[in-house]
Amino acid sequence: MNELIRTTRESANGTVVTVAGELDLTSCPTLEEVTRQALSDGAPLRLDMSGVTFMDSSGLKFLLVLRRRLAEGGSRLVLTGLREAPMRLLTLTGADAILLPADPEDRGQQLNPTSPA
Repeated sequence: MNELIRTTRESANGTVVTVAGELDLTSCPTLEEVTRQALSDGAPLRLDMSGVTFMDSSGLKFLLVLRRRLAEGGSRLVLTGLREAPMRLLTLTGADAILLPADPEDRGQQLNPTSPA
């Protein structure tokens, strides 16, 4: 398994893929393949991003395309454990409004405030 993907597991709330390292042009194809294999019957796909230290525009595009693909299949993408640097990219581009819940309390659960950028 690629170093980017630490674990993939099934849970009662869908599939959880734990991601670590840099989410960029070179790593996105691997994550694309893993998420395609992990999709299940309308259950949410959760990406634990607590180990992601860097994300560029390729990573952002990957997340937006994945979200759309899941929505078309009647499912949804849930991001958890976002660190400062990836969160900053989502905020600066306005993608936070699309990829994160509107409720600030729910958003707080998706952030990983104790980890450095």
